[in-house]
Formats: sequence, C-alpha cells, structure tokens
Amino acid sequence: MPAHAEPAPSWDRLFEFAVGQDGHFTTKQAGLAGYSPQLLLKYLKNGRVLRVRRGVYRIVHFPAGEHEDLVTLWLWSDKEGVFSHETALMLHNLSDALPRKVNLTLPADWVKRRLRVPKGVLLHHHDVPKGDRVELGAIPVTSVLRTLTDCADVHVSPELIEAAIRQARERGLIDNGDARRIRARSRAA
Repeated sequence: MPAHAEPAPSWDRLFEFAVGQDGHFTTKQAGLAGYSPQLLLKYLKNGRVLRVRRGVYRIVHFPAGEHEDLVTLWLWSDKEGVFSHETALMLHNLSDALPRKVNLTLPADWVKRRLRVPKGVLLHHHDVPKGDRVELGAIPVTSVLRTLTDCADVHVSPELIEAAIRQARERGLIDNGDARRIRARSRAA
C-alpha cells in the first residue's frame, strides 16, 4: 500500500476504540480505523453512529455506560483532561452534593489555547502526574488525596471537605496525616 493511501475501513478497529470509551470514538480515531469524513457521514445518515458533540460519536447499539456524559467531555479534551475537584468527590463517592458544573483539569500549557468550552464545564489548568490519577471505568479522575487537596485549595465549603475527609478516613483511602494536611490547607486557603 502506498504511504499516502488511507487504510481500508475496519469496523473491528473502530469498535476497539469505542469499547474502552463507553461506545464513543473521535473523528481522529475513526480516521485511524479507515473511516473518511464522507464514510462517517454515511454511517450517521444510516443510523449506525450518532454525533454526540463536535468530533465525538457513539456507536448506536453499544450498551450505555455509567458516565458516558463524562466520557464525551474527556474525548473532547483529546483524552488529556482529568476529572477533578467536586466532580471527583462525587465520582469517589465522598460527597452526596452534586456539582453544578463538571470540573475538568487540563494540562497547564492548555491555558494558552482558545477553546470552545462545553456548557456546564469548569476548566482548571494544572499538570496532574500519573500518580495523582486513577481510572474509574473509562475515565481518569484525580486520586482521593489529590481531589481533597484540590478542593481545599479552591475554597470548597469546609463542611463538604470535612465530610469527605471523614468518609475517606473511614474507608481507609487517606491516613490521619493526610487528613491533618488537608484540613490545614483548607483553613489557610
């Protein structure tokens, strides 16, 4: 095959991308699976895929995932974002409070990018090392310790932080030293 030739469309390859992403894939991933924009449009018209947001699609018959709304936001961020702050508290089951916006942390150098931020998303810009990330299903989330620290740093209500600290301690997710440091940060913030 010549270097410039497109790969033949492979439903299996497209499905491989979608499996780890709650049935979703990006335009770029479709291209890697051999689907040109025209062929992708044909699949949209015949109902095999749905457009979820610009550049993000879903295989129609794929079972619904628990956090598919977050998967589409993660794909929007080119898989660079990490769910954080109050959103991560919710995902770790450390809070009953439902955040008004989805908190997504993007790499620090993304602060210079001009983005069309999806409605209902609050962006933070910090580099989150691998050790401060965990995978919850198909999505990356800040670790419990990082989540609590981030919440303390942005002045989340002290009552919410305290309840989350107690819950994390009871479940053995942080130790007493971690709890003291987070409380101190919360008071200093």
